[in-house]
Amino acid sequence: MTGGAGFLGSHLCEALLGRGDQVVCIDNLVTGTLDNLAGLLDHPGMEFRCHDVSSYLDVPGPVDAVLHFASPASPRDYLELPIQTLKVGSLGTHNCLGLAKAKRARFLLASTSEVYGDPEVHPQVEGYWGHVNPVGPRGVYDEAKRFAEALTMAYHRSHGLSVGIVRIFNTYGPRMRPHDGRVVSNLLVQALEGKPLTVYGDGSQTRSFCYVDDEVRGILALLDSAHTGPVNIGNPAEFTLLELVSEVLAVTGSTSEVVFEALPVDDPARRRPDITLARRLLGWEPGVDLREGLARTAAWLKERLGRPAVPPPGAP
Repeated sequence: MTGGAGFLGSHLCEALLGRGDQVVCIDNLVTGTLDNLAGLLDHPGMEFRCHDVSSYLDVPGPVDAVLHFASPASPRDYLELPIQTLKVGSLGTHNCLGLAKAKRARFLLASTSEVYGDPEVHPQVEGYWGHVNPVGPRGVYDEAKRFAEALTMAYHRSHGLSVGIVRIFNTYGPRMRPHDGRVVSNLLVQALEGKPLTVYGDGSQTRSFCYVDDEVRGILALLDSAHTGPVNIGNPAEFTLLELVSEVLAVTGSTSEVVFEALPVDDPARRRPDITLARRLLGWEPGVDLREGLARTAAWLKERLGRPAVPPPGAP
């Protein structure tokens, strides 16, 4: 499991261990943190390796599945780490596919709704090819994932490798980094700290927010299936950012004002998954509504703020 110390990856490690699987968690801790693996590192089925999967990757012994979730994922991270983002989507995917091929393992790629870009088809179905600016600032993430999908399918067609591609829509929940730049964590932290809530643009753009427990269920359902994908795993409930602000204020009890800033370049105007395929093939759909999910996330962030992080291996 690459990216296993990240927000979503750590929840997947926990779920895999919980069902009796053995997990080799690989992460270079650039955006991941050992905090996310608290309580898991001592598990008898868990092995952690600090390694950059853009370099050669090997795991001794048999491997049943390779889950490639390593990548900067928030806009703040991939805009600060553009080349690393492109490398983990290309070289990292190639290395992970090579491992899966050598072990005759199933390969699961964490792709993203960002492959749809600023969509001209709404809601987004898996057959839509997307509307992406390859040379814009967001292109480093969008195109890294699009290339990763193409490489995954090339291995499937050329080598008969069993693969799955999950297109992940906005996911939130406990273990989000408080200041990672994602909209849910941004707004919740600002509300909890009594600071103005920042909205980019006029707030009319829409997103669909999937609670992490629901996302993990969908990902594991795809892993355990024989389906190749891609498959959208996200919550089809669509909210404007101003509606999200209202929910954040409601669950935190904050009286923070809202401030508006310029819309980032190539920011999608609409985002909503069509999950017909996931419902039909995997029997999956989300169960946690936005207000409940935000309340759980806010409680975790409130406890997390101000607590020192676990240092990475070798740190003074």
